[in-house]
Amino acid sequence: MSQWRFPAEWEPQAAILLAWPHAGTDWAARLDEVERTYAALIGAITRFQSALLCVASPQIEQQARDALSHCGVDLGRVHFIAIDYDDTWLRDSGPITLMGANGDPRFLDFRFTGWGGKFEAGRDDALVTGLAERGVLDAESVERIDFALEGGAIETDGQGTLLSTWRCLAERHGDDAREAVTQTLSESLRQQRVLWLDHGHLEGDDTDAHIDTLARLAPDDAIVFQACDDPNDAHYDELAAMAEEIAALRTTDGRPYRLFPLPWPQPVLDEDRRLAASYANFLIINGAVLMPAYDDPADARAAAVLAQAFPDREIIQVPCRALIWQNGSLHCVTMQIPCGALSDA
Repeated sequence: MSQWRFPAEWEPQAAILLAWPHAGTDWAARLDEVERTYAALIGAITRFQSALLCVASPQIEQQARDALSHCGVDLGRVHFIAIDYDDTWLRDSGPITLMGANGDPRFLDFRFTGWGGKFEAGRDDALVTGLAERGVLDAESVERIDFALEGGAIETDGQGTLLSTWRCLAERHGDDAREAVTQTLSESLRQQRVLWLDHGHLEGDDTDAHIDTLARLAPDDAIVFQACDDPNDAHYDELAAMAEEIAALRTTDGRPYRLFPLPWPQPVLDEDRRLAASYANFLIINGAVLMPAYDDPADARAAAVLAQAFPDREIIQVPCRALIWQNGSLHCVTMQIPCGALSDA
């Protein structure tokens, strides 16, 4: 058995890693609105634990401090990191952390390609190395892996089961058979098995169907997933097929998973472009689940579902219409660092 383990998101965390949006990123056109969302998100996080906040310059750090202070955020729980980045989707460019049997971390630094070459990603691909150079991560614990993978593409239960979508990984590794990709994921992430979904996609999603917009593993052999109950919606058939796939999955001891379907929000449009509003893109932190809210009547029903799936955690709604304008939500802009992985946290 491997000495390394990939912890589940619901296990104790040291901190959440984020990057503050600024005018040099794609957020420029709606920066004020997005900054308010980030302030609300970081405010919710710091009620329970620390936030590690990347800032691209001293001026941007001051902007972040001002915005957070204005919202009453406890800046004593925000640790600023001066580092450059292309964008703020740290779920995909940040480190994927394994924990050793002796309590030591290993920070996996997979190749980040800007979601298959769609966007410039050179600075984001260097982010993990930059964090190690600044002493945020232990440099000797960083392992570079020459394989394109984003953190939003994978889910683990912390016990050796990985969940992903074949659509995404096939797009990144079109010349590789499923068996070869499965082996690479199993070996690099120390997983006993990989469960693949062949269905599931949201309009406005440019990640090629990241699992964290569709289906999420939860404690006690549960899966929380985005459902669609509107037969007239373009997503209905695809998400119904995904729901059937999920219902057919089995735990390691052969039992069906406990299933928690999330309600379907009304379409959110940006002019004629539909945005990827998914309740599945929630973030689990110490003591709470932060849920994307879209100013939709289904927000309250989604919170009720998450309260059933996570009965020991507070459910906190974070307004995310500003985030889905750039095709992601709150899980996409965050990366958890497990408890014990940081020397000073």
